[in-house]
Amino acid sequence: MSIQHVFSEQGPLAQQFSGYTPRQPQIEMAQAIEKTIANNGQCVVEAGTGTGKTFAYLAPLLLSKQKSIISTGSKALQEQLYHRDLPTLQKALKIAKTTALLKGRANYLCTYRLSQHVAHVPSDDPDIMHQLAMVAKFATETDSGDLADCVGIEEDAKVLPYVNSTADNCLGKECPDFERCYIRKARLKAMEADLVVINHHLFFADMAVKDSGFAELMPTADNYIFDEAHQLPQIASDYFGETFSTKQLGDLINDIRLIYRSDIPDMLQLGKTLNKLETSVADLRISFGVDGGRGDWRAALANKPVCDALHRVISDLDFLYQVLKTCLDRSEKIEHPFERVLKFKGQMERAFDVSQTGYSYWYETSRRYIAIHITPLDVSAKFKGIVEKTKASFVFTSATLSVDDSLAHFNASLGLKPNHQSIVASPFDYQNQALLCLPRYLPESGDDLMPHTLVKIAKQLIDAAKGRTFLLFTSYRVMHLVYEGLSTALEYPIFMQGQSSKRIILEQFVRHGNAVLLGTASFWEGVDVRGDTLSCVMIDKLPFTSPDDPLLQARMADAEMQGKEPFSTIQLPQAVISLKQGVGRLIRDKSDKGVLVICDNRLVTRKYGQTFLKSLPAMKRTRSLETATTFLENIE
Repeated sequence: MSIQHVFSEQGPLAQQFSGYTPRQPQIEMAQAIEKTIANNGQCVVEAGTGTGKTFAYLAPLLLSKQKSIISTGSKALQEQLYHRDLPTLQKALKIAKTTALLKGRANYLCTYRLSQHVAHVPSDDPDIMHQLAMVAKFATETDSGDLADCVGIEEDAKVLPYVNSTADNCLGKECPDFERCYIRKARLKAMEADLVVINHHLFFADMAVKDSGFAELMPTADNYIFDEAHQLPQIASDYFGETFSTKQLGDLINDIRLIYRSDIPDMLQLGKTLNKLETSVADLRISFGVDGGRGDWRAALANKPVCDALHRVISDLDFLYQVLKTCLDRSEKIEHPFERVLKFKGQMERAFDVSQTGYSYWYETSRRYIAIHITPLDVSAKFKGIVEKTKASFVFTSATLSVDDSLAHFNASLGLKPNHQSIVASPFDYQNQALLCLPRYLPESGDDLMPHTLVKIAKQLIDAAKGRTFLLFTSYRVMHLVYEGLSTALEYPIFMQGQSSKRIILEQFVRHGNAVLLGTASFWEGVDVRGDTLSCVMIDKLPFTSPDDPLLQARMADAEMQGKEPFSTIQLPQAVISLKQGVGRLIRDKSDKGVLVICDNRLVTRKYGQTFLKSLPAMKRTRSLETATTFLENIE
């Protein structure tokens, strides 16, 4: 069966779907991928929304006789691919290939840790106790152990650290539940499958494990397809670097405390040592002040209170190591955490060595934790090495890879030399389906009056659109201020990121049909709301990374040392791709209509504004808010 036939007017897709019409861009993309697979090449395709890129890469994979791995950027797309798109296309093509879904270890139930924590409930928090009971019930019913199937347990549920495992606390073959381990079963299934659906994090975790000489987490393949490939450079940076956090240390303390209570409760010194370490870890977090944020780790080490707090943690870790040594013959369960304490002590000591060039040393604080990151500034050589070593074919696709009609930035970031590259325009009629409004008379983006102005504009748009609006922000602070201004002034349901999980908020938004949703970064991409539930997207400002972000500063300094212009090579491309993701929320279907409003003067007043505008779909434009509200009022 040829690709041309699959997508033809008489082909299997036409027979499967009523009203199917062939799309030339989709056929060309599928043919390019088929050729790439045959020649073990590299292929980069930006496929605009509505191209049908999923079927364009799935069809050649299903027709090939080789083993393939598809990697996605989000769990939502992973689930959709495996449970919906793949079976649909297999049925249409009448091709019976074995498929497998493989996620990172944190997604699977660990029956050993569940039984430990059911026997010794880890907390008197009623949420954790209730969730533990739900997971225990789920454990009696599940075949896959995939915690996404456990109703009522969201991605951020408090119980998760107690019922899943990490690479640090997994006992491997020594685990009493090894034979019925869900991760092990999922990996075995993936080894035998023709086509495996994974995510980017798992791909890089696997490469890191292979690098260290351990057994791989997933099988090797003949073909690798990366969907949502615009995320790869950032995820690669995280995995090729090193990160350790006080959250991991807190988990380790909890694991040791569980063994202490269940196996050696008479070792009172162990209990006291754990309490002392817990206090010094909390003091380390406090030494960074109350607010969360990011900063330069080298600068933090010049701060005496931070240094003193860090030394106390290392000293208490060392004492815990000595105490655990005396417990080794009392419980065999101590051996694994004993090794973890030693590893953590080494990482904390390494935090003082900030001499390596080509890396950014930075920290990130949340309300309760601090994480220290050592991140490489350039991953292109390392990624290029992976691609060359595997000798497989590689396809990279996303709706947002190009900047100013060029794929050069993306290719350079991963060291790619594609045999085929193309930008496939969306088949949607943006000229008639959408309107872009850049309102006049706005304050400058950092002005104190801006939140008040955003509330005023949002109210006009929401009234004209009868709800049905996304408000996307670049900062939590502005989002909260606008929410305060709108929540009492609207007759429509209003939801804000953080009130519940992303999935639940989106479900509520769609169910109401006339709601308003406020979100930051995570709502700019991977959100698919079709039809008349969403008619307006308003963006507060161009999504440039904060200039005081330590990782950005290090990358810009590095670009300058190489004789490159930091703004045009680092800041601008990242912001263009982020904006394209946000804009992509508006038109998701050929019958959708809507208005996009970007409240940032710089699109008009700065020369680089043209780079942003050229990278967006070709919509009609207006500076008049009245024209935008009229367009919204006239949507059927």
